[in-house]
Amino acid sequence: MDFFEAQARARRRTGRLVLLFALAVAGTVVALYLAFILGTAWLGLHVTESGGGLERGPTLEDPIVWWQPGAFKAVAAFVAATIGLASLWKWFELRAGGPAVAESVGGVRIVGNPTDAAERRLLNVVEEMSIASGLPVPAIYVLPSEAGLNAFAAGYSQADAAVAVTRGALHGLERDELQGVVAHEFSHILNGDMRLNTRLLALLYGILSLMLLGRGLVRAAFELSRGSGDSKKNGLAIGVPLAVGGGALMLIGGGGHLFGRLIQSAVSRQREHLADAAAVQFTRNPAGLAGALKKVGGQSLRGHLLAPSTSQISHFCFAQCFRADLAGLFATHPPLEERIRALDPAFDGRFPAVPAAAAPSRPSPAPPPPLPPRRVDAGRLIGAAGELNLAGADAGRALLDGLPELLRTAAHDPAGVSALCYAICLPGRMDTTTLGARREVIARHATFAAADQTVSLHAALEKLAGGRRLPLLQIATPALRRLDPTARDRLLETLDELVHADGVVTPHEFALQKIIARTLGLAAAPRDALDSLAPAQIVPDLAVALSAAARIDAPEPGAAELAFARAAAEFNGLQPPITYQTAENTTLGHLDRALDRLALTPAPFRKRILTALAAALTADGTLSAPEAELLRAIAAALDCPLPPSSGLQSP
Repeated sequence: MDFFEAQARARRRTGRLVLLFALAVAGTVVALYLAFILGTAWLGLHVTESGGGLERGPTLEDPIVWWQPGAFKAVAAFVAATIGLASLWKWFELRAGGPAVAESVGGVRIVGNPTDAAERRLLNVVEEMSIASGLPVPAIYVLPSEAGLNAFAAGYSQADAAVAVTRGALHGLERDELQGVVAHEFSHILNGDMRLNTRLLALLYGILSLMLLGRGLVRAAFELSRGSGDSKKNGLAIGVPLAVGGGALMLIGGGGHLFGRLIQSAVSRQREHLADAAAVQFTRNPAGLAGALKKVGGQSLRGHLLAPSTSQISHFCFAQCFRADLAGLFATHPPLEERIRALDPAFDGRFPAVPAAAAPSRPSPAPPPPLPPRRVDAGRLIGAAGELNLAGADAGRALLDGLPELLRTAAHDPAGVSALCYAICLPGRMDTTTLGARREVIARHATFAAADQTVSLHAALEKLAGGRRLPLLQIATPALRRLDPTARDRLLETLDELVHADGVVTPHEFALQKIIARTLGLAAAPRDALDSLAPAQIVPDLAVALSAAARIDAPEPGAAELAFARAAAEFNGLQPPITYQTAENTTLGHLDRALDRLALTPAPFRKRILTALAAALTADGTLSAPEAELLRAIAAALDCPLPPSSGLQSP
């Protein structure tokens, strides 16, 4: 899978879906217009040419004027305003990200180090997948009230993703089956399906709002007609037209919503097949995913969820979460038998009875991650973006197995995650005087307890290889995002003083600050500004970024210029041409500002940017630890997950 092309395909699919939904809205406008013309003719009214009011006109006995521009404008404006406002409201409700979706269906977040063995196993699996894929660890939820075997991933982007697993799946699946389900959900995150699903949900709700408005009008008409005497007569005079109008809105809005659901379901079925294939590519274990699907079929609930808002998130889920009628036209997932046979051609169509939930088993020992190759190819590095494979899973599990419990506890605890960040920021080896000075900085900004904890964590970090430090931030992502604004500001201020304590900002320190800022959402590009800059607009920023990358670990100025030329060749023909920049214009501060603008380019062009930067960093055929950390930070700034198996994991 090409990560960048997958993102571009997701955007193209979104454009096509918007077109189909626009056709559904246009059909709704036409249907409501016709209903309005008939209704006003029945009442002996028609809309003025300006569209500003009603006046007496032809009745049903007279010829009906089918084309009334004022009426059409009024109906179109009403439909556009209703659908637009409702979709916008739903959109802003969903912008809170995956956690908001998970909590809307009763999800309970796994926080810190859970004591429950099944939850601990789920946390291990999700963290392994995150490290293997290069993604930040998403928020992890359990749906304690759902006995069906199911799961889903939700959110707008990688930065606000959440993975939720039902109680039935948590306790009813073996570890390899759970791994297959989680890999399936990670595929949705990597392929941009979550953003597509969020947009679908907002558009569908907008069309549904017409039906809900019609229902409200019918209820209001019923209330008006409940009086007696003159009040009832007056109520009927108003209520009958109101009920007719409300009924028309219910009927036409419901029809538009059904058409939208058909579009949504067809797209969702296609994406589920692709996610199954990606999960198998990742785990190299089709039996695990097939076993999970067989258990879904063998359970009486068959993956169905009981939460009232289930139908709204059906296309987020691993398995069909409601009964789909009309020959499966509204099914959001392909038939279970079809999905299983794609994984297990020998499947006979019979689902075994689901046994009692097995006790969570301990992860089997994993081999140590492979050492990075001596010679590094820039194209191979960036080609691994968004890649799901067994080597990455093994590397992720080995990294987790090798973490001291002290570090892992701090990574999961909002009270200790700041101290962990301080410890990662400190140099690997320090004398007692230097360590004491850094401890005083932390105590002055935070607390003495945080300073003491930082010293303890730093001692544990010294026993880890350098390349294993930044991946710790992936594990710490949920805890970092739970910091309150005061703690967040204190963390950033303290890190800034620690970084500048010796007057030099190293690539490691730059990478740390960039990744933490990205994790906290402070360096993210405005969502409405994504893809807003054309390649020609960011030539100066490219020149800064490529020049800065070429200088990292370059033995002499001549070598840096050669590395720059090799990288700039990726953009031959771009006007104006990219020129080499002096050291004064390519500090890490300049690079920071340049990356923020480069993040606003389209996904396929960001792939070219990363390939060129990797070419600059690997011009000598190797990737040093500072270069690897800088590339990881650059990739994070450009919303590109790079897994450890890509060669960024130092021994």
